[in-house]
Amino acid sequence: MAAAAEPWQAVAPRRRRRSAARRPREREAPARDPEGEPQADCGVVLRRIREAGEDLLLSDFWSLALETINGCLTKHLEQLKAPEGTLPEALGNLHLDSSPDGAAVTPGSIPGESPVPGTCRLKCVCYGIGNFATCVIARHQLTFLLLFLEKCQIPRRHCWVYDPLFSQLEIAVLNALGVTALSENEEGRRSVGGEPTVFYMPHCGTALYNNLLWGNWSVDALAKMLIIGNSFRGLEERLPAKILQKNYSYIAKILEGLEERKLPETSQYTDIFNDTSIHWFPVQKLQQLPTDTWAFREEPDYEDCEDLEIIRNKTRAPSAAKHLNSL
Repeated sequence: MAAAAEPWQAVAPRRRRRSAARRPREREAPARDPEGEPQADCGVVLRRIREAGEDLLLSDFWSLALETINGCLTKHLEQLKAPEGTLPEALGNLHLDSSPDGAAVTPGSIPGESPVPGTCRLKCVCYGIGNFATCVIARHQLTFLLLFLEKCQIPRRHCWVYDPLFSQLEIAVLNALGVTALSENEEGRRSVGGEPTVFYMPHCGTALYNNLLWGNWSVDALAKMLIIGNSFRGLEERLPAKILQKNYSYIAKILEGLEERKLPETSQYTDIFNDTSIHWFPVQKLQQLPTDTWAFREEPDYEDCEDLEIIRNKTRAPSAAKHLNSL
C-alpha cells in the first residue's frame, strides 16, 4: 500500500480476465490543481466515483443485478434466521444523492453515506479492487461495492478493503468514503469470526478464493459467508480436474455445497463484471457432503503452481493464518 516499508510482493501479474478478447483497462492521468495539493486529487477521484455511480444506477445492468442480489441475499439471510423485519429493511430502496456542482464533492454526498443503523448485521470485506484512481474498470467495481453496501444497509465502517497496489491518494479517498483500507496482506485467509460476511472479490486470482475457503472450512463458517467474485462453475469448466483438485482443492471440494447466481451480462459493463457470480453455501448442502470433506484441513501450498495469481505476504509466518483475528 504505502510507499514506505511495504511487506508485500507480487508473485505474478494479476489478470482480470482469461480471454484474448479482453481490452486493456483505460487509464487516466491523475489531475492536480496548480499547486499540486493532494486534497485536490482526492476531490477529483471522489467526483469520478460519484459520476460512475450515477451511470451505474441508470444502467440495465444495475436493475438486473438488483434482482440477483435480492434473490441471493434473501436465501442467505433466511438460513441465518435473521430477526423478523430485518430483511425488508436491509433490502430497502436505493438512492444516490447528486450535486449540480460535480467538483463540490464531500464524503456526505457520496452514495450510501447514511445507512439506517441497526438494520443489518452483515460485514463486508473487499479484496483486489485495483487502482481505482486511474483505472475505469476498477472505479466501476468500487462504485458497485458502494451501492451494494447501501442496498444492504451495511454501514461503510463495517467494510474493509485491501489491495497492495493502493496509492496514498487511493487510501485517502477510501478514508473519505468511510470504508477502512487494511494495512496487512491477509492473503484472503480472513475468518468470518461467527458473523455473516460478504466477500467482494471481483476478478481475483483463484488461489485467493481457495485461501478464503480454507480459512473458513466448517459448515458454520461457510454458511455465514457470501462471495461475489469469479464464477466457481466457470473455474471448474476452465481448469483441468487434476489441476483444480491439486492446486485449489478447497474450491474443488465445495462445488457440491454451494449455490451460484451469475450477475447479468450487458454490453456496457462487459469488461467490468464478466464471469462474476454471487455464491452462498446452504447448510443442507454442506451437511450432505461426505464427512471426510471437513476432516482434511491442510493449509494450501502453491509452490508447484505455474499460474499463481495471488499477492504474497513475505512477513507472514507459515502458521500465522490459522490465528488471524476476525474483523
